[in-house]
Amino acid sequence: MKKILTLSLLAAIYISCEQKKETTPVTEKVDYAVFGDSISSENALSNTEMMEKFATLKEGDTLEVKFKSGINEVCQKKGCWMTLGLADEKEAFVKFKDYGFFVPKNAQDKEVIVNGKAFVSVESVDVLKHYAKDAGKSQAAIDSISEPKVTYSFMADGVLIAK
Repeated sequence: MKKILTLSLLAAIYISCEQKKETTPVTEKVDYAVFGDSISSENALSNTEMMEKFATLKEGDTLEVKFKSGINEVCQKKGCWMTLGLADEKEAFVKFKDYGFFVPKNAQDKEVIVNGKAFVSVESVDVLKHYAKDAGKSQAAIDSISEPKVTYSFMADGVLIAK
C-alpha cells in the first residue's frame, strides 16, 4: 500500500510540473552587438512593413524609421555597406552615417535592426560597378552592369546585429 501511495504522489508531482511548463510563456531574448549609435530593438518594423514604406517614397523623400531584417551581403573590403532583404525579393542598400562605423564582413545571414533614414535613389552605372567590385563580384559580372538602377537606400545611424 505504501508503494502505491508513493507512486501516486510522484505521478501527481510530475503531472503538476508538466502543466506549469506548458502555461509559462517562453520569451526569446536576442543578444545584439551595437554599431554606431546605441538603439533599442523595440518597435522595429518588419522587412515587409519596410517594403510598404519604400513603395510610398519618391526620389528626394526621406523617412526616419527603424526596421528588422536579415543581412544578404556585406562589403568585403571594409564592411562599409550591406544589403538587407525586403519583401518581394527586393533589397535595401544600407550605408553608415558619416562613414563613421563599419559592420563585420562576416555578418551575412544574421538578423539585423537598423535605425536611420530611408530614401529612394538612382545609382549610376559607375557607382553600381564600384559596389560590385567591393562585393568581390567577377569581372564579367561587373562588366555586365550597363544601366542605372532605382535603389531602396538607407542611411543608418545605429545598427544592432544578432550575436
